[in-house]
Amino acid sequence: MTTAIIIIAVLLALAAAAFFVVRGRGATGGRGLRGRFGPEYDRVVARHGGDTKAAEHELGERVRLHGSLERRPLADEARAQYAARWAGAQERFVESPEQALAEADALLAALSRDRGFPDGENFEERTDALSVHHGAQVNGYRRVHRALSGGSGTEEMREAFVEARGLFDALLGDGPAHREHGNGHLVKGRGTS
Repeated sequence: MTTAIIIIAVLLALAAAAFFVVRGRGATGGRGLRGRFGPEYDRVVARHGGDTKAAEHELGERVRLHGSLERRPLADEARAQYAARWAGAQERFVESPEQALAEADALLAALSRDRGFPDGENFEERTDALSVHHGAQVNGYRRVHRALSGGSGTEEMREAFVEARGLFDALLGDGPAHREHGNGHLVKGRGTS
């Protein structure tokens, strides 16, 4: 009887261990990574030529490096200043899309730094860290940064600016993207390419 109880206890312990191993994999790989990173997952898989193992390894490294990052609080005054600066850039877009985009890029860099994300010189390092916590919104920041490199038409710049607003709102707010700081819309600029 005692032997049977020991065998049952060992089997239950093994089953529990197997459950937690399988559950742990789901949180860090495959569906867990896809759910955490959203469109960023697909972007990384495409960059690795469809090699999901390589992409998941990279994303897993991002989580390891930046997953425990704690968001620093933002004072109400700083939040209001950021919101006003974004609104000003948005208003300038019609007259000077490049200047507005440069301001959006600088605001996202400063706001992410103030919220506790790495302030590296390396744009990719910063966006990698942001992608761990804001995978669904980080592409807008990348689009703004790419558009500043030149060769982008006004409509492409406008779309980048609008998409980047999602990350701005997420960083500015204390939860998922907020829209209380303006309507987030841009009027099509003159001379749209």
